[in-house]
Amino acid sequence: MSAGCVSPDGKLSERAIELLRLLNEKGKLSASKIAELTKRPLFQVRSSLRELTEAGFIAYEGEEYRLTEKGLSALSST
Repeated sequence: MSAGCVSPDGKLSERAIELLRLLNEKGKLSASKIAELTKRPLFQVRSSLRELTEAGFIAYEGEEYRLTEKGLSALSST
């Protein structure tokens, strides 16, 4: 139903950019904390996080997600 975070040509959706900005601003965050801060359903946040992790924009460490260099670079070009 919802569009993905990364299009086939590598372009990030607004939802993806919002998540990257949040991680850039707040540092490492859990999926539940991200859902709370963005006011989005947890299942939707987890789906976005999984897609962004697979694409290399964020990394999962322990129970938290963090921005990668690729994610930071993508943010600076938005």
